[in-house]
Amino acid sequence: MAGPVENRRGIFGWMLYDWANQPFATLVTTFVFGPWFVSQAIGDPVAGQALWGWASAVAGAIAALLAPVLGAVADRTGARKGWVLAASVPYVIGSFGLWLAAPAMADPTIVLVAFGLGFIGSELGVVFTNAMLPDLAPRERIGRISGSGWALGYFGGLVSLVLVLLLLAPAPGKDVTLLGIAPIFGLDPALGEPERAVGPLSALWYVVFVLPLFLFTPDVPRRREKGAVRRGLGDLWQTVRSARQHRSLFAFLIASMVYRDALAALFAFGGIYAAGVLGWGAFQLGVFGIIAALVGSIGTYLAGRADEIFGPRPVIIGSICVLIAVCACALLTTRSSVLGFAVAPDSRLPDITFMVAGGLLGAAGGSVQAASRTLLVHLAHGRMAPAQAFGLFALSGRATAFVGPAAIAAVTTLSDSQRLGVTPVIVLFLLGLGLLYWVKPEDEQPMDASA
Repeated sequence: MAGPVENRRGIFGWMLYDWANQPFATLVTTFVFGPWFVSQAIGDPVAGQALWGWASAVAGAIAALLAPVLGAVADRTGARKGWVLAASVPYVIGSFGLWLAAPAMADPTIVLVAFGLGFIGSELGVVFTNAMLPDLAPRERIGRISGSGWALGYFGGLVSLVLVLLLLAPAPGKDVTLLGIAPIFGLDPALGEPERAVGPLSALWYVVFVLPLFLFTPDVPRRREKGAVRRGLGDLWQTVRSARQHRSLFAFLIASMVYRDALAALFAFGGIYAAGVLGWGAFQLGVFGIIAALVGSIGTYLAGRADEIFGPRPVIIGSICVLIAVCACALLTTRSSVLGFAVAPDSRLPDITFMVAGGLLGAAGGSVQAASRTLLVHLAHGRMAPAQAFGLFALSGRATAFVGPAAIAAVTTLSDSQRLGVTPVIVLFLLGLGLLYWVKPEDEQPMDASA
């Protein structure tokens, strides 16, 4: 099959973006800063979980509104690297701003704004780098490249977590890290400084490792077009109108909107949930994250191979089934029970069960995301421009971003139980799985090609 000529150095530079971007999700959102912010900066796990959820929902909604518009304009102006650079600015500023958090702070608004800036920058950068994927290699190769890039991102999260445990976070009951040293730079655990430092760490990590994308990855030529914004908005409106004409593409956008909302909620509250239900601190959450990243990296790499052989749709379906099982496992496990069976108060079995669940979460979560962007490329080919397609993908993924966090917050408040708060996620996964029935790859629904 004809397609772009592969540039190995350029492909690696593109994949390294996932490595550069991952610590924000791993260190800030899921495993270190988020759980600390809810438990220490806010102090009330129920109120903190709700506040963090609404902050994520607002930032996600802003990203959802901007992504398709900017994606349409980017398609008109050509080159995407300038847009990646523009998205990098709020990412870096917001990540550094997380250092301003403090234990039991009276007004956390500035920290939530910083988190929102970093979140928006991270989301928008992915839209433009995803739009570069079809130009990297022939279509039959992009499944492997997408999966390998996501696997590399998971490995980046793993390395960043290891650095936190070695250099920043004291081991439980100790004042030294795994290296046997005090936290570097004189960070004071009593003030939450090791957890707050992951924000600046994520920013510096990003600045260093995003450079190969700018230096080596090929980009389409920049076009100077008058009225690019107006024309881009017109293209976007036409894209939204025409999306319904392509039945598989439209069905996929709806299905992915639901299951990606569930996945985002699961990742956003996974560490918060473990901290509240099992009483884990930064060290245990770091180990949990390392397992999730390590198994996730391997699982996503293998899923990329499965994508290449079987196609992305079976990979997505299998991954969602695993994620439903992970949620059920979490729901049935507490400090005093595992899968509904009572255990001794000092048993480590609940911790081990959650660690195993974390590995499955990492593998299935990365696989479903990597395979989803591959399936989008296949379904959008010949129907709409890449940046527009991924902008619409971001819009569909964020259009209901508030539903998962809001449902978790509401159920947690009503039941006064963090454990029962995960039940809406299971419902969303089941709904997304059912909607995939109407998603047919191009060779299963040839009539789409003429739409």
